[in-house]
Amino acid sequence: MRISRRIILFALVLGSALALIFSAYLLASRKAVEDIRLAGERQLQLIALDLESVLERYETLPYSVAYLPMATQVLAAPHDGALLQEFNLTLQDLQQQAKVESIYLMDKDGKTLASSNWDSATSYIGKNFGFRPYFAEAIKGSGMGGVAGHFYAIGNSTNIPGYFIAQAVYPSGSKRGLAKPLGVIAVKISLNTFEQAWRSSEEPIALADRHGVVFLSNRSAWQYRSLGALDQVVQQGLQQTLQYAGKRIVPINSLPKAERAGFDEYLAHPIGRLGWQLMLFPAQSKVQRAGAQAAAVASLLIGVLLALAGVVYQRRRRLEEGRAAQFALKHAADELEQKIAQRTLDLTLGNEKLEAQLHKLTEAENLLRTTQNDMLQTAKLAMLGQMAAGITHELNQPLTAIRAFADNAGVFLARGNSEQAGANLQHISDASARMGSIIGQLKGFARKSSDALSVVDVGAAIHAAAALLRSEFERQEAQLELQLESPLESPQGSQIGATAALVLGDSIRMEQVLINLIRNALDAVEQSRIKKVSVILECDADVVCIRIIDSGSGLPEQVLQHLFEPFFTTKPSGRGLGLGLAISSSIVQAMNGQLSAQNRAQGGAEFVVKIPAMPAALA
Repeated sequence: MRISRRIILFALVLGSALALIFSAYLLASRKAVEDIRLAGERQLQLIALDLESVLERYETLPYSVAYLPMATQVLAAPHDGALLQEFNLTLQDLQQQAKVESIYLMDKDGKTLASSNWDSATSYIGKNFGFRPYFAEAIKGSGMGGVAGHFYAIGNSTNIPGYFIAQAVYPSGSKRGLAKPLGVIAVKISLNTFEQAWRSSEEPIALADRHGVVFLSNRSAWQYRSLGALDQVVQQGLQQTLQYAGKRIVPINSLPKAERAGFDEYLAHPIGRLGWQLMLFPAQSKVQRAGAQAAAVASLLIGVLLALAGVVYQRRRRLEEGRAAQFALKHAADELEQKIAQRTLDLTLGNEKLEAQLHKLTEAENLLRTTQNDMLQTAKLAMLGQMAAGITHELNQPLTAIRAFADNAGVFLARGNSEQAGANLQHISDASARMGSIIGQLKGFARKSSDALSVVDVGAAIHAAAALLRSEFERQEAQLELQLESPLESPQGSQIGATAALVLGDSIRMEQVLINLIRNALDAVEQSRIKKVSVILECDADVVCIRIIDSGSGLPEQVLQHLFEPFFTTKPSGRGLGLGLAISSSIVQAMNGQLSAQNRAQGGAEFVVKIPAMPAALA
């Protein structure tokens, strides 16, 4: 019920606001229409006065020129070249002083005898304008007191529009209107200055003749188009007089919408002697803008009032909520004190339980770390056990050589051959050094690793692992190929130079990973026709990558899925517990690296170790 009342109230407020906004729009629009009409009428009056003053200013000019004695002389002697040239110059001077388009003299048949534009390419001389209405009016009007002829048209010779005023020329000394005229003086006036001045107005302005044909406008697309459709008689009359150069006059409404924009309602004012209409088309957009502005102001005021009402309403609500909140706060404070006491007791008990669990977790973590280290050490010792036969062979060879060289040295000494005895003693020293190197590598590999991180030269670790496995490769007649990026000597004596590959970790555990992976690769090529294991070291600024590639038969798909799981092995019983790859993966992960395996398209398997390279700033 309360929600329904709010909806009804909201609908009433919204309806009232919309009604006020619409009323403001209507009132402002009506006011704008009236203001625009009054402003348009004032503007039309000013333009009309200016235009009529220009037309009347030149009304007496042809009348005055017709009284020049030289005009009657030329009409009386039209073949006198010197007289014609003198009158041409006189008309040209008058045209320039009066600032009109042209002044010219025609005989009684309409043929032009002299003209102010005699020296231009569009000269009127020799042209017949007897078909023009201004000529006919001037000749006929002579019998009624010398009525002037008026006409607006596009020039037949120059193609330039203008307003023509014509007066008849009478014989010297005769009374105007009683004698027959000898010819006609015509003055052509350009109205283009008005058209240029109107172009600064945003509103369309047009000047139309008595038939409604627009001949002057600040909208160029409207020129020589009619306000409405013209009947056939009017069209024929325009064609006969060539008033608009024979153009077919069509209505403005036939123009595209964009070009006839603004051609709606207009204000009109009569102009001149020919029934012209000066029209102004008030911009309707001003009415819409005025209405929109009034509606916007009304909307703003209504919004402010609604906002004030909302503020008052919200203040009352906040006061009521504040009183309710104070009561609820007191009630909550009482309950909170009771809950705090209970929570404190629960937290105390919970902390004691957490401390006990934390102690157990710490013990389990220490046990796990110890167990993991023991597993690593056990795996190394197991690996050494697997390599025992090869290592025994490595040590037996120097021991046998030492025994033989010692016996021979005694014989040489007995014979007094000290030089040969000394050579045998040197061989004994070299064999002892070789045994010491092998035993040193075994002792270093067998000892327990510390948890402290240090700089590990990966190339050196690969060489150390290769040295421990060299005897096994020789025993199985397998090839171990090293492609390292550091200039260290391989077991076969080859060198490949590049920059050292350094990582942060433990060198002994690094060697343990490498020995495990290389030994697995050696086991994989045991039954292969080509027994080859390649160790490739690649490094850049971010990653050190080790690839161990064998020429074996590869890994089955089901084996790849479980390869790094503890106690998973494909070797026969007694040759492994399945912990080597699991331990190697955990060692690499501890160094923030990754160990992966895949089969190669060329055959065989490939194990890839990727470890972040040590930053150059720490190297």
